Amino acid sequence: MIQLSTDEERWDAVRQRQRLADGVFYYAVRTTGVYCRPSCAARRPRRENVRFFTEAAAAEDAGFRACKRCRPNAAAPAQQQVALVAQACRSIEQAEEMPSLSDLAAGAGLSRFHFHRVFKRVTGLAPKAYGAALRAHRLREQLTGCGSVTAAIYQAGFNSNARFYAQSDAALGMMPSTYRAGGKGMVIRFAIGRCSLGSILVAATERGVCAIALGDEPETLLRDLQERFPRAQMRGDDANFKRTVATVVAFVEAPAAGLELPLDLQGSAFQLRVWQALRAVPAGSTVSYAELARRLGLPRSTRAVARAVASNPIAVAVPCHRVIRSDGGLSGYRWGVERKRRLLSLERRRA
Repeated sequence: MIQLSTDEERWDAVRQRQRLADGVFYYAVRTTGVYCRPSCAARRPRRENVRFFTEAAAAEDAGFRACKRCRPNAAAPAQQQVALVAQACRSIEQAEEMPSLSDLAAGAGLSRFHFHRVFKRVTGLAPKAYGAALRAHRLREQLTGCGSVTAAIYQAGFNSNARFYAQSDAALGMMPSTYRAGGKGMVIRFAIGRCSLGSILVAATERGVCAIALGDEPETLLRDLQERFPRAQMRGDDANFKRTVATVVAFVEAPAAGLELPLDLQGSAFQLRVWQALRAVPAGSTVSYAELARRLGLPRSTRAVARAVASNPIAVAVPCHRVIRSDGGLSGYRWGVERKRRLLSLERRRA
């Protein structure tokens, strides 16, 4: 949630009709006796006639009535949409097979087109992609067991072997037998270089960049990569790949420029939701763990969101460094709190 600690900042939010400020505070107009959300489209009042309240109930206790236009005493439209999407996510997670877009939209009371757009805006994934990521996560869990690959495929929600193998690359980034074998037969190109934050390791599969790691000791970075894929074939002598590392280093030094490289993000459906939400946080700004959870429609899952943030394997490109505590303090960072501080400082200066 954005921090607005002074009346000057709140008034600026009213003048700009900032939707992100909705729910953070309310403003009331003495001359009309009405209170509104900051984003209300009503005619702006004069500053000297405005009072601010942190809760709608406080405005009503002071004798103001709710605006009929923005309805500040009801749930905000954005909050209603988040709740609908959270409900749809639960339906997908509880279903044995992926529900159709029509069924999901009907459950939300929206048209197929509107539901698809709202779902993607809230989660960062289309409903079909969310379902695919969920099945992939279930498959990874099943493959780590002792049952057969065929049994794992069916238990993960794929209703036929043919259907799964047609999607296996998207689901796992590799064949299921390769995944079970710790990446055996899989080729991962990597290179280690230097940047202003210390040593940097960049690794990629055929699908895209699968790791960007920062640290003090190159050996530690490489060991961590090998532990993720203990039986993959590591190639560190690819001269062409060094150009990819140079591109990533340039991006780390100037994140706002963006990284024009494909990413191979492998995680659970929940982790992918969190990582996609992180990628929507612009350079130069920050978000708290609690606010990130609220944006995902999971206000009571702050700890789970924090765990997903901490498990991110791709530094800077998935900007987990932009997540801070609610009090503005810097919490733990996989690659060191001091690097987090320096990254944020660099981004703010660039911004």
